[in-house]
Amino acid sequence: MITSSFKTTKSDEIFAAAQKLMPGGVSSPVRAFKSVGGQPIVFDRVQGAYAWDVDGNRYIDYIGTWGPAICGHAHPEVINAICEAAQKGTSFGAPCRLENVLAEMVIDAVPSIEMVRFVNSGTEACMSVLRLMRAFTGRDKLIKFEGCYHGHADMFLVKAGSGVATLGLPDSPGVPKSTTNNTLTAPFNNLEAVKALFDENPGEIAGVILEPVVGNAGFIVPDGGFLAGLRELTRENNALLVFDEVMTGFRIAYGGAQEKFGTTPDLTTLGKIIGGGLPVGAYGGRRDIMEMVAPAGPMYQAGTLSGNPLAMTAGIKTLELLRKPGTYEQLDRVTKRLAEGLLKVAHETGHPACGGQISGMFGFFFNAEPVHNYEDAKKSDLSKFSRFHRGMLERGIYLAPSQFEAGFTSLAHTDADVDETLAAAREVMTSL
Repeated sequence: MITSSFKTTKSDEIFAAAQKLMPGGVSSPVRAFKSVGGQPIVFDRVQGAYAWDVDGNRYIDYIGTWGPAICGHAHPEVINAICEAAQKGTSFGAPCRLENVLAEMVIDAVPSIEMVRFVNSGTEACMSVLRLMRAFTGRDKLIKFEGCYHGHADMFLVKAGSGVATLGLPDSPGVPKSTTNNTLTAPFNNLEAVKALFDENPGEIAGVILEPVVGNAGFIVPDGGFLAGLRELTRENNALLVFDEVMTGFRIAYGGAQEKFGTTPDLTTLGKIIGGGLPVGAYGGRRDIMEMVAPAGPMYQAGTLSGNPLAMTAGIKTLELLRKPGTYEQLDRVTKRLAEGLLKVAHETGHPACGGQISGMFGFFFNAEPVHNYEDAKKSDLSKFSRFHRGMLERGIYLAPSQFEAGFTSLAHTDADVDETLAAAREVMTSL
Protein backbone atom coordinates (compact mmCIF):
# COMPACT_ATOMS: atom_id res chain seq x y z
CA MET A 1 0.00 0.00 0.00
CA ILE A 2 1.24 3.50 -0.77
CA THR A 3 1.97 5.17 2.53
CA SER A 4 1.14 8.80 3.23
CA SER A 5 4.80 9.25 4.17
CA PHE A 6 5.96 8.76 0.56
CA LYS A 7 7.10 12.19 -0.54
CA THR A 8 9.72 13.28 -3.05
CA THR A 9 9.97 17.00 -2.28
CA LYS A 10 13.72 17.05 -1.66
CA SER A 11 14.47 14.70 -4.57
CA ASP A 12 12.48 16.97 -6.88
CA GLU A 13 14.32 20.06 -5.65
CA ILE A 14 17.75 18.48 -6.03
CA PHE A 15 16.97 17.13 -9.50
CA ALA A 16 15.62 20.49 -10.64
CA ALA A 17 18.92 22.08 -9.59
CA ALA A 18 20.90 19.26 -11.22
CA GLN A 19 19.25 19.88 -14.59
CA LYS A 20 20.87 23.35 -14.65
CA LEU A 21 24.27 21.88 -13.85
CA MET A 22 24.52 18.59 -15.77
CA PRO A 23 23.01 17.42 -19.09
CA GLY A 24 19.61 16.00 -18.21
CA GLY A 25 20.49 16.41 -14.55
CA VAL A 26 22.36 13.11 -14.38
CA SER A 27 25.78 11.56 -14.91
CA SER A 28 24.38 8.55 -16.79
CA PRO A 29 21.23 8.65 -18.99
CA VAL A 30 19.12 5.78 -17.67
CA ARG A 31 19.06 7.39 -14.21
CA ALA A 32 16.84 10.17 -15.55
CA PHE A 33 13.66 7.99 -15.56
CA LYS A 34 12.86 9.11 -19.12
CA SER A 35 11.27 5.80 -20.09
CA VAL A 36 9.22 5.33 -16.92
CA GLY A 37 8.07 8.88 -16.28
CA GLY A 38 8.21 10.99 -13.19
CA GLN A 39 11.30 12.42 -11.60
CA PRO A 40 14.26 10.29 -10.51
CA ILE A 41 14.82 9.55 -6.84
CA VAL A 42 17.93 11.06 -5.28
CA PHE A 43 19.67 8.58 -2.98
CA ASP A 44 21.15 9.57 0.36
CA ARG A 45 22.57 6.28 1.65
CA VAL A 46 22.52 2.52 1.11
CA GLN A 47 22.97 -0.50 3.37
CA GLY A 48 22.50 -4.19 2.71
CA ALA A 49 19.49 -4.71 0.45
CA TYR A 50 18.13 -1.21 1.06
CA ALA A 51 18.45 2.35 -0.15
CA TRP A 52 17.17 5.55 1.45
CA ASP A 53 16.45 8.71 -0.50
CA VAL A 54 16.91 12.31 0.62
CA ASP A 55 13.26 12.44 1.69
CA GLY A 56 13.73 9.49 4.03
CA ASN A 57 11.86 6.89 1.94
CA ARG A 58 13.30 3.38 2.21
CA TYR A 59 13.44 1.03 -0.79
CA ILE A 60 14.25 -2.61 -1.33
CA ASP A 61 16.89 -2.14 -4.03
CA TYR A 62 17.03 -4.48 -7.02
CA ILE A 63 19.67 -2.49 -8.92
CA GLY A 64 22.57 -2.86 -6.49
CA THR A 65 24.48 0.02 -8.13
CA TRP A 66 23.81 -1.80 -11.43
CA GLY A 67 25.35 -5.07 -10.30
CA PRO A 68 28.46 -4.55 -8.14
CA ALA A 69 26.70 -4.77 -4.75
CA ILE A 70 26.42 -8.55 -4.87
CA CYS A 71 27.32 -8.87 -1.18
CA GLY A 72 24.89 -6.11 -0.27
CA HIS A 73 25.46 -2.37 -0.13
CA ALA A 74 28.20 -1.04 2.16
CA HIS A 75 29.21 -4.50 3.36
CA PRO A 76 31.12 -3.88 6.61
CA GLU A 77 34.08 -6.05 5.61
CA VAL A 78 34.42 -4.24 2.29
CA ILE A 79 34.05 -0.81 3.89
CA ASN A 80 36.61 -1.62 6.60
CA ALA A 81 39.09 -2.87 4.00
CA ILE A 82 38.66 0.30 1.91
CA CYS A 83 39.13 2.54 4.97
CA GLU A 84 42.29 0.70 5.96
CA ALA A 85 43.68 0.92 2.41
CA ALA A 86 42.85 4.64 2.19
CA GLN A 87 45.21 5.35 5.08
CA LYS A 88 48.05 4.48 2.69
CA GLY A 89 46.75 6.81 -0.03
CA THR A 90 43.96 6.87 -2.58
CA SER A 91 46.06 6.53 -5.74
CA PHE A 92 49.64 5.60 -6.50
CA GLY A 93 50.15 5.93 -10.25
CA ALA A 94 52.69 3.14 -9.78
CA PRO A 95 52.53 -0.64 -9.41
CA CYS A 96 51.10 -1.99 -6.15
CA ARG A 97 50.94 -5.50 -4.74
CA LEU A 98 47.13 -5.41 -4.61
CA GLU A 99 47.03 -5.59 -8.41
CA ASN A 100 48.85 -8.94 -8.25
CA VAL A 101 46.44 -10.27 -5.64
CA LEU A 102 43.29 -9.38 -7.57
CA ALA A 103 44.83 -10.48 -10.87
CA GLU A 104 45.58 -13.92 -9.43
CA MET A 105 42.01 -14.21 -8.13
CA VAL A 106 40.55 -13.28 -11.52
CA ILE A 107 42.87 -15.64 -13.41
CA ASP A 108 42.07 -18.50 -11.03
CA ALA A 109 38.33 -17.95 -11.40
CA VAL A 110 37.69 -17.14 -15.08
CA PRO A 111 38.43 -20.02 -17.50
CA SER A 112 39.54 -17.87 -20.45
CA ILE A 113 41.86 -15.53 -18.57
CA GLU A 114 45.60 -16.27 -18.44
CA MET A 115 46.64 -12.61 -18.19
CA VAL A 116 44.62 -9.54 -17.21
CA ARG A 117 44.87 -5.75 -17.55
CA PHE A 118 42.96 -3.50 -15.13
CA VAL A 119 41.20 -0.35 -16.35
CA ASN A 120 38.59 1.98 -14.86
CA SER A 121 35.23 1.05 -16.40
CA GLY A 122 33.40 -1.50 -18.49
CA THR A 123 33.41 0.91 -21.42
CA GLU A 124 37.18 1.24 -21.20
CA ALA A 125 37.59 -2.55 -20.99
CA CYS A 126 35.46 -3.12 -24.10
CA MET A 127 37.10 -0.29 -26.03
CA SER A 128 40.52 -1.74 -25.22
CA VAL A 129 39.58 -5.31 -26.07
CA LEU A 130 38.28 -4.16 -29.45
CA ARG A 131 41.66 -2.59 -30.24
CA LEU A 132 43.34 -5.78 -29.10
CA MET A 133 41.14 -7.96 -31.32
CA ARG A 134 42.13 -5.89 -34.33
CA ALA A 135 45.80 -5.77 -33.41
CA PHE A 136 46.03 -9.53 -32.93
CA THR A 137 44.11 -10.54 -36.07
CA GLY A 138 45.11 -7.69 -38.39
CA ARG A 139 41.43 -7.33 -39.30
CA ASP A 140 39.05 -4.39 -38.81
CA LYS A 141 35.50 -5.75 -38.80
CA LEU A 142 33.53 -6.80 -35.73
CA ILE A 143 30.30 -8.71 -35.15
CA LYS A 144 28.08 -7.63 -32.25
CA PHE A 145 24.48 -8.46 -31.41
CA GLU A 146 21.41 -6.23 -31.58
CA GLY A 147 20.54 -5.00 -28.09
CA CYS A 148 23.91 -5.88 -26.57
CA TYR A 149 25.66 -2.93 -24.94
CA HIS A 150 29.43 -2.79 -24.64
CA GLY A 151 29.89 0.74 -23.37
CA HIS A 152 29.68 4.00 -25.23
CA ALA A 153 32.77 3.79 -27.47
CA ASP A 154 31.90 4.87 -31.02
CA MET A 155 32.17 1.49 -32.72
CA PHE A 156 29.80 -0.18 -30.25
CA LEU A 157 26.96 2.34 -30.57
CA VAL A 158 25.17 0.33 -33.24
CA LYS A 159 21.88 -1.26 -32.17
CA ALA A 160 23.25 -0.96 -28.67
CA GLY A 161 20.23 -1.49 -26.41
CA SER A 162 20.45 -0.29 -22.80
CA GLY A 163 20.28 3.48 -22.34
CA VAL A 164 20.18 4.05 -26.10
CA ALA A 165 17.06 1.90 -26.37
CA THR A 166 15.62 3.33 -23.19
CA LEU A 167 15.76 6.89 -24.53
CA GLY A 168 14.75 5.98 -28.07
CA LEU A 169 17.87 7.66 -29.42
CA PRO A 170 19.50 6.98 -32.76
CA ASP A 171 22.69 4.99 -32.41
CA SER A 172 24.28 8.35 -31.59
CA PRO A 173 24.98 11.65 -33.25
CA GLY A 174 28.69 12.36 -33.29
CA VAL A 175 29.66 8.85 -34.30
CA PRO A 176 31.20 8.96 -37.81
CA LYS A 177 29.72 6.55 -40.33
CA SER A 178 33.28 5.56 -41.20
CA THR A 179 33.69 4.28 -37.64
CA THR A 180 30.63 2.06 -37.65
CA ASN A 181 31.06 0.76 -41.19
CA ASN A 182 33.14 -2.03 -39.71
CA THR A 183 30.52 -3.00 -37.11
CA LEU A 184 28.31 -5.85 -38.29
CA THR A 185 25.22 -6.82 -36.32
CA ALA A 186 23.15 -9.96 -35.94
CA PRO A 187 20.12 -10.94 -33.84
CA PHE A 188 21.05 -12.59 -30.54
CA ASN A 189 20.49 -16.38 -30.55
CA ASN A 190 20.76 -16.54 -34.36
CA LEU A 191 23.76 -18.60 -35.46
CA GLU A 192 22.73 -18.60 -39.12
CA ALA A 193 22.92 -14.81 -39.22
CA VAL A 194 26.44 -14.92 -37.81
CA LYS A 195 27.49 -17.57 -40.30
CA ALA A 196 26.12 -15.42 -43.13
CA LEU A 197 28.17 -12.43 -41.96
CA PHE A 198 31.35 -14.52 -41.97
CA ASP A 199 30.50 -15.81 -45.45
CA GLU A 200 29.88 -12.28 -46.74
CA ASN A 201 33.11 -10.91 -45.24
CA PRO A 202 35.73 -13.64 -45.69
CA GLY A 203 39.00 -12.97 -43.89
CA GLU A 204 37.85 -9.52 -42.72
CA ILE A 205 36.24 -10.13 -39.31
CA ALA A 206 38.45 -9.79 -36.23
CA GLY A 207 35.92 -11.42 -33.96
CA VAL A 208 32.56 -11.65 -32.26
CA ILE A 209 31.70 -9.86 -29.00
CA LEU A 210 28.57 -10.48 -26.97
CA GLU A 211 26.97 -10.42 -23.56
CA PRO A 212 26.67 -14.20 -23.00
CA VAL A 213 23.54 -13.45 -20.98
CA VAL A 214 22.05 -10.20 -22.23
CA GLY A 215 21.37 -7.65 -19.52
CA ASN A 216 21.07 -4.49 -21.57
CA ALA A 217 17.95 -5.38 -23.54
CA GLY A 218 16.33 -6.81 -20.46
CA PHE A 219 17.31 -10.29 -19.26
CA ILE A 220 17.81 -12.66 -22.22
CA VAL A 221 19.48 -16.08 -21.92
CA PRO A 222 21.35 -17.86 -24.72
CA ASP A 223 19.50 -20.69 -26.42
CA GLY A 224 21.01 -24.13 -26.06
CA GLY A 225 24.01 -24.48 -28.36
CA PHE A 226 24.24 -20.77 -29.21
CA LEU A 227 27.44 -20.02 -27.29
CA ALA A 228 29.08 -23.29 -28.35
CA GLY A 229 28.05 -22.55 -31.94
CA LEU A 230 29.73 -19.14 -31.79
CA ARG A 231 32.87 -20.81 -30.47
CA GLU A 232 32.89 -23.17 -33.44
CA LEU A 233 32.18 -20.44 -36.02
CA THR A 234 34.94 -18.15 -34.76
CA ARG A 235 37.49 -20.97 -34.79
CA GLU A 236 36.49 -21.97 -38.32
CA ASN A 237 37.06 -18.37 -39.45
CA ASN A 238 40.26 -17.70 -37.47
CA ALA A 239 38.42 -14.99 -35.57
CA LEU A 240 38.30 -14.26 -31.84
CA LEU A 241 35.37 -14.83 -29.49
CA VAL A 242 34.92 -12.23 -26.75
CA PHE A 243 32.54 -12.49 -23.81
CA ASP A 244 31.54 -9.16 -22.30
CA GLU A 245 31.12 -10.33 -18.71
CA VAL A 246 31.05 -6.87 -17.14
CA MET A 247 27.59 -7.78 -15.88
CA THR A 248 27.69 -11.59 -15.66
CA GLY A 249 31.23 -11.97 -14.35
CA PHE A 250 31.25 -13.34 -10.78
CA ARG A 251 27.45 -12.91 -10.72
CA ILE A 252 25.83 -15.85 -12.47
CA ALA A 253 28.70 -18.07 -11.30
CA TYR A 254 32.06 -17.40 -9.68
CA GLY A 255 33.70 -18.04 -13.05
CA GLY A 256 31.03 -16.13 -14.94
CA ALA A 257 28.90 -17.22 -17.87
CA GLN A 258 31.79 -19.14 -19.41
CA GLU A 259 31.89 -21.39 -16.36
CA LYS A 260 28.09 -21.62 -16.19
CA PHE A 261 27.67 -22.62 -19.85
CA GLY A 262 30.96 -24.42 -20.43
CA THR A 263 32.10 -22.31 -23.38
CA THR A 264 35.51 -20.62 -23.17
CA PRO A 265 36.08 -17.47 -25.24
CA ASP A 266 39.47 -16.08 -26.29
CA LEU A 267 39.04 -12.80 -24.41
CA THR A 268 36.80 -11.52 -21.62
CA THR A 269 35.86 -8.10 -20.30
CA LEU A 270 34.98 -7.60 -16.64
CA GLY A 271 33.84 -4.79 -14.34
CA LYS A 272 31.31 -4.07 -11.60
CA ILE A 273 31.81 -6.86 -9.01
CA ILE A 274 35.61 -6.96 -9.29
CA GLY A 275 35.68 -3.38 -7.97
CA GLY A 276 33.33 -3.98 -5.06
CA GLY A 277 31.39 -0.80 -5.88
CA LEU A 278 34.36 1.37 -6.87
CA PRO A 279 35.15 2.29 -10.50
CA VAL A 280 36.93 -0.60 -12.21
CA GLY A 281 37.12 -2.63 -15.39
CA ALA A 282 39.40 -5.33 -16.76
CA TYR A 283 40.09 -7.32 -19.89
CA GLY A 284 41.96 -10.56 -20.15
CA GLY A 285 42.36 -13.77 -22.05
CA ARG A 286 44.85 -16.05 -23.70
CA ARG A 287 48.48 -15.22 -22.91
CA ASP A 288 49.53 -15.04 -26.55
CA ILE A 289 46.86 -12.42 -27.26
CA MET A 290 47.39 -10.39 -24.07
CA GLU A 291 51.13 -10.14 -24.72
CA MET A 292 50.22 -7.83 -27.61
CA VAL A 293 49.36 -5.16 -25.00
CA ALA A 294 51.96 -2.46 -24.20
CA PRO A 295 54.52 -2.52 -22.75
CA ALA A 296 54.82 -6.26 -23.49
CA GLY A 297 53.71 -5.65 -27.07
CA PRO A 298 52.87 -2.92 -29.58
CA MET A 299 49.13 -2.33 -28.86
CA TYR A 300 48.94 0.78 -26.72
CA GLN A 301 46.53 1.22 -23.83
CA ALA A 302 47.09 3.10 -20.56
CA GLY A 303 45.28 4.64 -17.59
CA THR A 304 46.36 7.00 -14.82
CA LEU A 305 44.05 5.46 -12.22
CA SER A 306 44.14 1.87 -13.48
CA GLY A 307 44.88 -0.61 -10.70
CA ASN A 308 43.73 1.94 -8.13
CA PRO A 309 44.53 0.55 -4.65
CA LEU A 310 41.07 1.29 -3.23
CA ALA A 311 39.29 -0.44 -6.12
CA MET A 312 41.68 -3.39 -5.93
CA THR A 313 41.05 -3.70 -2.18
CA ALA A 314 37.26 -3.59 -2.55
CA GLY A 315 37.42 -6.17 -5.34
CA ILE A 316 39.65 -8.52 -3.38
CA LYS A 317 37.40 -8.43 -0.32
CA THR A 318 34.26 -8.90 -2.43
CA LEU A 319 35.67 -11.96 -4.18
CA GLU A 320 36.79 -13.37 -0.83
CA LEU A 321 33.20 -13.10 0.42
CA LEU A 322 31.85 -14.73 -2.75
CA ARG A 323 34.15 -17.74 -2.31
CA LYS A 324 32.42 -18.74 0.93
CA PRO A 325 30.44 -22.00 0.67
CA GLY A 326 26.78 -21.68 -0.27
CA THR A 327 27.03 -18.15 -1.67
CA TYR A 328 25.71 -18.84 -5.16
CA GLU A 329 23.15 -21.34 -3.92
CA GLN A 330 21.71 -18.60 -1.70
CA LEU A 331 21.66 -16.07 -4.52
CA ASP A 332 19.95 -18.54 -6.82
CA ARG A 333 17.31 -19.54 -4.28
CA VAL A 334 16.25 -16.00 -3.36
CA THR A 335 16.32 -14.74 -6.94
CA LYS A 336 14.39 -17.72 -8.29
CA ARG A 337 11.70 -17.16 -5.67
CA LEU A 338 11.48 -13.50 -6.73
CA ALA A 339 11.44 -14.12 -10.49
CA GLU A 340 8.93 -16.96 -10.33
CA GLY A 341 6.81 -15.00 -7.89
CA LEU A 342 6.61 -11.98 -10.19
CA LEU A 343 5.47 -14.16 -13.10
CA LYS A 344 2.90 -15.90 -10.91
CA VAL A 345 1.47 -12.58 -9.73
CA ALA A 346 1.34 -11.26 -13.29
CA HIS A 347 -0.50 -14.29 -14.60
CA GLU A 348 -2.93 -14.36 -11.67
CA THR A 349 -3.79 -10.68 -12.20
CA GLY A 350 -4.28 -11.11 -15.94
CA HIS A 351 -1.07 -9.68 -17.36
CA PRO A 352 0.90 -11.54 -20.05
CA ALA A 353 4.48 -11.76 -18.83
CA CYS A 354 7.68 -13.71 -19.24
CA GLY A 355 11.11 -13.66 -17.66
CA GLY A 356 13.55 -15.65 -15.59
CA GLN A 357 16.80 -15.62 -13.65
CA ILE A 358 20.24 -17.11 -13.31
CA SER A 359 21.80 -16.86 -9.88
CA GLY A 360 21.54 -13.21 -8.76
CA MET A 361 20.43 -11.77 -12.10
CA PHE A 362 16.81 -11.63 -13.28
CA GLY A 363 14.43 -10.06 -15.75
CA PHE A 364 10.73 -9.54 -16.31
CA PHE A 365 8.88 -8.50 -19.48
CA PHE A 366 5.25 -7.57 -20.05
CA ASN A 367 5.32 -9.81 -23.09
CA ALA A 368 3.21 -12.90 -23.76
CA GLU A 369 5.87 -14.70 -25.78
CA PRO A 370 9.37 -15.71 -24.58
CA VAL A 371 12.08 -13.17 -25.37
CA HIS A 372 15.02 -14.56 -27.36
CA ASN A 373 16.46 -11.32 -28.76
CA TYR A 374 16.16 -7.54 -28.87
CA GLU A 375 13.32 -7.56 -31.42
CA ASP A 376 11.29 -9.76 -29.08
CA ALA A 377 12.07 -7.46 -26.16
CA LYS A 378 10.81 -4.43 -28.07
CA LYS A 379 7.36 -6.06 -28.31
CA SER A 380 6.91 -5.63 -24.55
CA ASP A 381 4.25 -3.28 -23.22
CA LEU A 382 6.46 -0.34 -22.30
CA SER A 383 3.56 1.81 -21.11
CA LYS A 384 2.47 -0.89 -18.70
CA PHE A 385 6.03 -1.31 -17.43
CA SER A 386 6.22 2.44 -16.82
CA ARG A 387 3.09 2.36 -14.67
CA PHE A 388 4.25 -0.78 -12.89
CA HIS A 389 7.62 0.80 -12.14
CA ARG A 390 6.04 3.90 -10.61
CA GLY A 391 3.63 1.88 -8.55
CA MET A 392 6.42 -0.25 -7.16
CA LEU A 393 8.53 2.82 -6.42
CA GLU A 394 5.69 4.36 -4.42
CA ARG A 395 5.52 1.15 -2.39
CA GLY A 396 9.22 1.10 -1.58
CA ILE A 397 10.52 -1.22 -4.32
CA TYR A 398 13.36 0.18 -6.44
CA LEU A 399 13.56 -1.51 -9.85
CA ALA A 400 15.67 -0.55 -12.86
CA PRO A 401 13.92 2.42 -14.53
CA SER A 402 13.76 0.72 -17.92
CA GLN A 403 12.20 -2.38 -19.42
CA PHE A 404 15.54 -2.89 -21.16
CA GLU A 405 17.64 -3.49 -18.04
CA ALA A 406 18.19 -6.63 -15.99
CA GLY A 407 17.69 -6.63 -12.23
CA PHE A 408 20.06 -7.79 -9.51
CA THR A 409 19.76 -9.31 -6.08
CA SER A 410 22.41 -9.61 -3.39
CA LEU A 411 23.38 -11.83 -0.51
CA ALA A 412 21.67 -9.28 1.74
CA HIS A 413 18.21 -9.85 0.23
CA THR A 414 15.98 -12.01 2.43
CA ASP A 415 12.80 -14.02 2.00
CA ALA A 416 11.01 -11.22 3.85
CA ASP A 417 12.24 -8.75 1.22
CA VAL A 418 10.91 -11.00 -1.54
CA ASP A 419 7.57 -11.34 0.27
CA GLU A 420 7.28 -7.56 0.57
CA THR A 421 8.18 -7.16 -3.10
CA LEU A 422 5.63 -9.70 -4.30
CA ALA A 423 2.89 -8.20 -2.11
CA ALA A 424 3.61 -4.80 -3.64
CA ALA A 425 3.65 -6.31 -7.15
CA ARG A 426 0.25 -7.91 -6.58
CA GLU A 427 -1.22 -4.61 -5.40
CA VAL A 428 0.21 -2.69 -8.36
CA MET A 429 -0.70 -5.27 -11.00
CA THR A 430 -4.25 -5.49 -9.69
CA SER A 431 -4.57 -1.78 -10.28
CA LEU A 432 -2.90 -1.58 -13.71
